[in-house]
Amino acid sequence: MKRHVTYEPLSVKTMLGAVKAPSMPFEWSINPYRGCQHGCAFCYARATHSYLGVEADDTFQNRIFIKTEGHEALRAQLEKKARSRKGIRSIGRIAIGTATDPYQQIEANAKLTRACLEVLADYPIPVSITTRSPLIVRDLDLLRRMPSVSVNMSVGTLRTDVWRNFEPSTPSPAKRLETVRRLGEEGIATNVFMAPILPHLSDRPDDLDALIEAVASSAPRSVMHSMLRLSTREVKVWFFRTLHEHYPHLTETYAAMYNGTAYAPEPYRAQVKQTIRLLLERHGLGFAEPFNRPPLAEAAAEPEQPSAPAVQQLYLF
Repeated sequence: MKRHVTYEPLSVKTMLGAVKAPSMPFEWSINPYRGCQHGCAFCYARATHSYLGVEADDTFQNRIFIKTEGHEALRAQLEKKARSRKGIRSIGRIAIGTATDPYQQIEANAKLTRACLEVLADYPIPVSITTRSPLIVRDLDLLRRMPSVSVNMSVGTLRTDVWRNFEPSTPSPAKRLETVRRLGEEGIATNVFMAPILPHLSDRPDDLDALIEAVASSAPRSVMHSMLRLSTREVKVWFFRTLHEHYPHLTETYAAMYNGTAYAPEPYRAQVKQTIRLLLERHGLGFAEPFNRPPLAEAAAEPEQPSAPAVQQLYLF
């Protein structure tokens, strides 16, 4: 079925969002879009649509809000900071793409991410960009100008079925890893996020070995991994709906694993972590501790998760 995607302007007075969690390696975030055409079933940002009074189902990938004047708001914020007593360097680190992909398909024409990079290139601010898209190569001219920039490319699996079922509109993993190599050759510090690892789908040692071998060939600066995290009710509902559609035999297993929690059980995560550590060493890559992407509201407590029976009743059958 052909998707019908709509785009709506979203007026904003500020573009920099403060990130107050001490565990995060940056102080500010920028997201030029609300909603994401990539439509990843596990995306924790799906719940942000509910903040706008919009459903968090497939509307998340089919109704995209565009911060059309976001770059102007960004420049105003940075100029104000530059005039302050502490100066621009006190602003700290900025992360682009913490909620939705800054290089989703609409960016090819809208160029909002590029407009923000044009602003940031004028300031001595450390910037990181997280994406699943080779479109970032278009902006190499700006990346070269920026005094301190890094790129994080997310690649969770090489399995074609898992990729297509859970990341239906993302570029292929092979294209993403080609982009990692290209950016590295251009002198851009580029990392790979192996994320998310899906229990019983992309966590087998053979699958992880194939992925890490491919990652190693792309010569990233570093590699980190993250297990599947189902952080809100909206995310859990959509993920389980997708899981039941494509892998119904795993629904009860997942319901038990994520019963009342956003995370898989610690013993399971420790086992996968050890497997990844050994495989990275085998392929000549260093091990970095698992990362957690920022919660939607850093100061808010994680919402209560439904129990396994509730998952089956509300989401699956």
